[in-house]
Amino acid sequence: MNATPGVGLVERARALAPLISGEADAIERTRRLTAPVVSALIENGLYRALLPQSLGGAEAAPEAFMQMLEEIAKADASTAWCLGQCTVCAMIAASLDHDTAREIFNAGPGILAWGAIAHEARAVEGGYRVTARWDFASGSRQASWLGAHVRIVGADGTPRKNADGSPEVRTILFPVASATLHDVWQAIGLAGTGTDAYEVSDLFIPERFTAFRDVPSALRETGPLYRIGTGSTFSLGFAAVSLGVARATLDAAIALARGKHQSLAAHTMRDNQAVQGLIGRTEGDLRAARAYLYATANAMWRDLSASGEFSTAHRGAVRLAATWTIHQSARVVDTAYHMAGATAVFRGNPFERRFRDMHAIAQQIQARDTHYEDVGKAILAENR
Repeated sequence: MNATPGVGLVERARALAPLISGEADAIERTRRLTAPVVSALIENGLYRALLPQSLGGAEAAPEAFMQMLEEIAKADASTAWCLGQCTVCAMIAASLDHDTAREIFNAGPGILAWGAIAHEARAVEGGYRVTARWDFASGSRQASWLGAHVRIVGADGTPRKNADGSPEVRTILFPVASATLHDVWQAIGLAGTGTDAYEVSDLFIPERFTAFRDVPSALRETGPLYRIGTGSTFSLGFAAVSLGVARATLDAAIALARGKHQSLAAHTMRDNQAVQGLIGRTEGDLRAARAYLYATANAMWRDLSASGEFSTAHRGAVRLAATWTIHQSARVVDTAYHMAGATAVFRGNPFERRFRDMHAIAQQIQARDTHYEDVGKAILAENR
């Protein structure tokens, strides 16, 4: 086993930033990651960041995964979002037998994408049959495999239940060639993610291409990473993307302030005390958000590595830190955008796209205000 999981990922991501920045306009225009970007991500092993080491993946610790996404997001949010989505999807490999996992992830390009939980699959001999359509498959245009999370019904149509009475939900996996993709992602931000819809008709899914997602007892890998589960890892990853977007936007505002003369002003923005104070406070806000997110992730990782348990308290802490970080990042981007004045509205300047991307991120499930309610309810229920 690699003594330092994820070593080199951040450096490789940083080295790819100029290429990705140079492709960002084409990614936005075509609403897809470009071939040079996808090839570079594959060749540098970034899609394999969270794949088990037993399959040749990095099985990276959360900090390395998050820093990797931050670096990519500084260059282009859509690229970072797709990379975050598909690397987390690859965690399902920990619940598959090795032959099946190798077939999916060790044959090029080895990229898996999926969308929201929806619909049913009917149990049949040797597997399941499904006819359904799903939405929100970020990264699907680069993927070789697709997945879906479906409720299972028996041959007679009766919903199957888990031991606790909850519906049985499985993740089904199938080649992208088995599905029809629908170009529906006409969005205000994250335009290049190709977060499209996909559907299958009477598709047979062999049993071995299904798994229970985020069920510890179903894991075939023993590494602590897979105890976290995809839900919390998505939260950490997408919060890191928001930090990268915020950092790049604030840096652009700082660079602008060093040289820009505001209308009717005698001096550059850098000499304006109001601008100086605003930059100082905003820089503090961003650094505080980043420190909180990483401190939470690292504390969770230390506990998990020592105990092997990802507790309810860990899950709540990650959820709170990720949600707050996304919201704080959005405020940083808003401040930087408004600081730039009229300069910010032109597509040729480094503000307008990041403003839209950040607000698309803030509309996603990881940033819902209801997460605060869930954490608050848990806090109030504690006996201290």
